[in-house]
Amino acid sequence: MAHSINTDPSYLRNVQYRDSRNLDARIALHDRFSINPYPWHRWLFDQLALPPASRVLDVGCGAGTMWVKNRDRLDPTWELTLSDFSSGMLNAARQGLAGGNLTVRFEQVDAQSIPHADDSFDVVIANHMLYHVPDRDPAIAEIHRVLRAGGRLYAATNGHAHLRELDQLAAPFAPATEMIDSATRFGLETGLAQLQRRFGDVRALRYEDGLVVTDAEPLIAYIRSMSATATISKEALGKLRAHIDHEIAMRGAVRITKDSGLFVAMKS
Repeated sequence: MAHSINTDPSYLRNVQYRDSRNLDARIALHDRFSINPYPWHRWLFDQLALPPASRVLDVGCGAGTMWVKNRDRLDPTWELTLSDFSSGMLNAARQGLAGGNLTVRFEQVDAQSIPHADDSFDVVIANHMLYHVPDRDPAIAEIHRVLRAGGRLYAATNGHAHLRELDQLAAPFAPATEMIDSATRFGLETGLAQLQRRFGDVRALRYEDGLVVTDAEPLIAYIRSMSATATISKEALGKLRAHIDHEIAMRGAVRITKDSGLFVAMKS
């Protein structure tokens, strides 16, 4: 199987997700310029069915943003295990959830080999991470294995239309690196069949939103955080900034499609 830079474990661990800065830049753009008044992470949390004393594994938790942004809604009886294969991301999650009376374990884990016994968890969460896994079937099999019967997997991802205008905006100024479509690997259009190899009951929920960006700098920060544009030259970056400034001056904003949602899969 040919692996892209976005599924290369060394690159992801040591460069893209060495710490939370790239992810923070992307989240900041969405937080500031999304048009849906009900925030993504609140909506995402709304979908979770977590009774008291639930045992929860978050695989690829990143900086723990969903938990941090819903801290006021966390049940202290839950047993949370937040895992990521990047120690830098785990440190960010640990800092974000410091204090309080929560039961949280932090573990450095590869989703393709989860170090827990069969039937260990009531819920597994795998948000915006399965498209980074080089061989997803073993990872999905591992998630299925550690879930109890009747347990649920929640896996957020994007569709093919997600941020398409941003890709079009950046492409003329980026290096020759191909802009990788994560939705081709595991997206709203492609993830269902992959999950159905292990889970009989799978449904998809979509979150309606878009971006109306009125400031060039957060958009530049987002573009620079992306794998395909990380090496963009200073000269090209200046031209890109001028182009975005021109678009905002002429049109009032840069309007960008968002196409995100959530798979909910139940283990028989």
